[in-house]
Amino acid sequence: MGFFEGRTAIEEKGKLKEARLMKTIKGGGHRLFEKDPETSATVTEMLLELEKGGIDAVRTYSRKFDDWDPPDFEMGEADITKAVASLPRQVLEDTAFCQDNVRRFALAQRATMTDLEVELSPGVILGHRHIPVSSVGSYIPGGRYPMFGSAQMSIIPAKVAGVRSVVACTPPARGIGSYPATVNAMRTAGADRIFVVGGVPAFALMAFGMGVVEPVDMLCGAGNRFVAEAKRQLFGRCGIDLLAGPTEILVIADDSADPSLVACDLLGQAEHDPNSGVCLIALSEDFARRAIAELEVQLAVLSTRDVAALSWRDNGIVVVAASPEEALRISDDYAPEHLELHCVDNAWYQARLSNYGSIFIGEETTVAYGDKAIGTNHILPTSRSARYTGGLWVGKFLKTCTYQRCTPEASRAIGEVTERQCAVENMVAHGISARVRVERYAGSKSAGL
Repeated sequence: MGFFEGRTAIEEKGKLKEARLMKTIKGGGHRLFEKDPETSATVTEMLLELEKGGIDAVRTYSRKFDDWDPPDFEMGEADITKAVASLPRQVLEDTAFCQDNVRRFALAQRATMTDLEVELSPGVILGHRHIPVSSVGSYIPGGRYPMFGSAQMSIIPAKVAGVRSVVACTPPARGIGSYPATVNAMRTAGADRIFVVGGVPAFALMAFGMGVVEPVDMLCGAGNRFVAEAKRQLFGRCGIDLLAGPTEILVIADDSADPSLVACDLLGQAEHDPNSGVCLIALSEDFARRAIAELEVQLAVLSTRDVAALSWRDNGIVVVAASPEEALRISDDYAPEHLELHCVDNAWYQARLSNYGSIFIGEETTVAYGDKAIGTNHILPTSRSARYTGGLWVGKFLKTCTYQRCTPEASRAIGEVTERQCAVENMVAHGISARVRVERYAGSKSAGL
């Protein structure tokens, strides 16, 4: 692995700004998820064919991509029972443990979202209600790894929010069918209907309905670039959680950190995908070099090194910040999906950092905890979108809808101001709708606005 040093910017699509005193020990270029013409055109063609051809088109693509052509893509109760019964008891118990944590955290989050009503001025009552969307389509990815933990991350918060119907789709193991642990996770999380179909066809099934299900109001779940592009193109027809590209980790570590532990956590994300983003911000060059050396040793014996090595080679970034303040600036500009703190004063960093999907504070926790068991959601913003959004949570499934009502006296007072404002904007009909109320309630005592 070649090293380079000096005053430099990390030239990548994320446009990390030049840090005047920064030293880059290892530079890569994390490939941010972007709309590319080839993927976009492919997905557009597929969605058109799927909307026109319906379930027959789903079957054609399923045979082509997954060698999967069942009599029915939906799992019946007997199929679900058989799949669950095939699992070891430990898997069932561990899944229940993970889901209990996710559910309890989602319930605690929901409790913070209360309805509101306030009398803004005499007779003017404003408020809002949190109303759940009616139906959700949840995608649980498969592909390289059967990520059955994603089931609870999208289905449980939806159910806690009060979503009436959740349709869940997951890709088959090629030529074989459902992955039992995923089926169990979907069912126990609360899915109302389960389909074994993957990729763009799965999203088309959920969004279009195809005479099989009612078209859903919202789509959620992670996947590859084709899945992300399908969600982008379907947005508007239905809602989406967020667009997520390759996963990312950024670790801020000072000299108190354990370089072997930091290296271990970086590799934990590198194994996801060859395009995973892997970044270390060290507070000294000595630590940076020790962490790199540890990572190379661990990578050499890692069973998933065929993926992790590509991610590290192509997208790994290690920088040395001249101060904690500079480390903050670099991290916030990168805006990572996952951010780990391995520092003496983690609280100082936590209080000042702004841009991240989820933060893991201290060596006692790690991204894998958030991915699997601890209870926070692992569907998080990538590609610098943490600058403007958080991850999936119970609130994503709730519409905050406002209302207003007035007494006659307040309506007259508001109407007088409204009519004058409409006149300034030359919106005649708007003004008339206010004027008729002013005249109707002329006998009412003005609130004096």
